[in-house]
Amino acid sequence: MRHMGSKERIAKYILPVMLSEREPGQWWVEPFVGRASIISRVAGNRIGNDINEYLIALLTAVRDGYIPPTNISKDEYYAIKKEPHKYPKELVGFVGFACSFGGKWFGGYISDSKGRNYAEEGSRSLVKLAKGLAGVVFKSGSYLDLEIPKSSLIYCDPPYANVTEYEYSKSKNFDHDAFWEWCRIQAKKGHTVFVSEYSAPEDFVCVREIRHEIRLNNRNVLVPRVEKLFRYKG
Repeated sequence: MRHMGSKERIAKYILPVMLSEREPGQWWVEPFVGRASIISRVAGNRIGNDINEYLIALLTAVRDGYIPPTNISKDEYYAIKKEPHKYPKELVGFVGFACSFGGKWFGGYISDSKGRNYAEEGSRSLVKLAKGLAGVVFKSGSYLDLEIPKSSLIYCDPPYANVTEYEYSKSKNFDHDAFWEWCRIQAKKGHTVFVSEYSAPEDFVCVREIRHEIRLNNRNVLVPRVEKLFRYKG
């Protein structure tokens, strides 16, 4: 399923770094679980949280056997966008992301001249994801309110700072300074904290760097990016 900010392409590079520091039985916690590209590749005790309640409803339903629809018309898309309360939350979550340009939350009905069926692709992708979600505890709310088990490994993929509106639409409303301070507090509590970002404060060290390209919006324009994985060093 398309989702803005997904770590699908770089999971194989950053997971080994984090898993090498994970202790047996240690909880894996993602305060910004997104499409679940990372958490679905991890075994054991896991908590996935996201502030978007519809996304969490979708992931929970898929974990429990829900198969999203394979056809969503333009009229259906905008009807659901206009009155989401009239529809099951998992359906709203699916339509809001899988059927939108660039995976941006209700960012416009996606279609092309070749008749590509994005709903079918999204549904198929989520069905494949279901096995990896087995056993994940899903929660919805602010990362600030998330209850985290003692001595967990926390992986954060927050809205990135200083990016274009096409890369992450919510970045302007996110308090990045408060986020980094929260990470420091969690580390001092005994948690192992990793963060995906392009840059970080000086007390966070880069432990993995990945160079890749992203496509902005629905345009055929590839932009180079250097994505980094940081760990709090104190």
